[in-house]
Amino acid sequence: MILRLRMFWRDALALLFAVGDRRTPARARWLALLALAYALSPVDLLPDAIPVVGWGDDLVIVPTVLALAARGLPAPVLADARARSAGLQRRLPWVLPLLGGLLLLGAGLLAWGVLRALAG
Repeated sequence: MILRLRMFWRDALALLFAVGDRRTPARARWLALLALAYALSPVDLLPDAIPVVGWGDDLVIVPTVLALAARGLPAPVLADARARSAGLQRRLPWVLPLLGGLLLLGAGLLAWGVLRALAG
């Protein structure tokens, strides 16, 4: 599980670096930006307020669009971006655990708020 999470983080970070590379095709750049916009947008196919199901569309659509964007990257761009990603992870190994902790804290606060609203 931890290994998969690290690989996902590495690839997501590499895609972020690749978006800024001049050699990245416009289609891949637009797909990556579209995935980011969808992930951050309050407008979803299924509202996030619906427990579990609301995040389901984000967990399917965003990685799928990111995978399509990554497929459109030339091999040298992807290799350079992965090298930059690995270098950043070596310099800042605490970033991934911090993000995981913040995600768990946010999920806990959300669950607490929902339970409190239902009880009251």
